[in-house]
Amino acid sequence: MVERFLEANDPVLEQVLKWTVERDAADIRQLLEWLPNAANRRDQRALLSRAQSLMTELENAMNELNELE
Repeated sequence: MVERFLEANDPVLEQVLKWTVERDAADIRQLLEWLPNAANRRDQRALLSRAQSLMTELENAMNELNELE
């Protein structure tokens, strides 16, 4: 991990975004683990849809983190 010499302009926002990245990644992983065992295709689509929503949120959080640096 790379250490920075200067802190982010908004350290609270940075911590929230890092937490969001970690949480979303864990949630996506869990949803994808459940996907093959879903009871039916409707449930599979619901799991996939939720995972896709979280991936969008994850990408946005990562982009915001990049802007803070």
